[in-house]
Amino acid sequence: MTAFAAWVMLVLAGTLFERPTIVVQAPDSPVRLERVTILSGADGPPVLLYAAINKTDEELEQFTVIAYVFAADGRLKAKQLAPGRRTLDARSTKYSTMVLDGSPIEPTDVVVVGVDQAQRAGSELWWRSDLQPAAIAAAQPKKP
Repeated sequence: MTAFAAWVMLVLAGTLFERPTIVVQAPDSPVRLERVTILSGADGPPVLLYAAINKTDEELEQFTVIAYVFAADGRLKAKQLAPGRRTLDARSTKYSTMVLDGSPIEPTDVVVVGVDQAQRAGSELWWRSDLQPAAIAAAQPKKP
């Protein structure tokens, strides 16, 4: 599903609401996520809309986006993968979406996203990172 198609579905379903997300990234990640937001309509699951930027001079065959959903108290409620986002040309940007239908997302929940895997074109090797510790840290309630 294209980002535009997801947006059209949400608009047709009713009022469109946007909510921010937190992005975490490994220092050596070949992909950076920007302009990340969650779009929610009156009906249907929320949709994560993002721009993926290839920070390298090589084409990436595929990459994986992961989303963590935390309760307001910082407790991890769910995580969801969007495996196999395809072909990201060198130094290019690609817009995409991810339907967040793994579990209900409450208005007080915190959603943290990042890229945890990528594969260069023509290679069998994957770059990988465990983003969960960074996601947990980012989702903890701020102390007054």
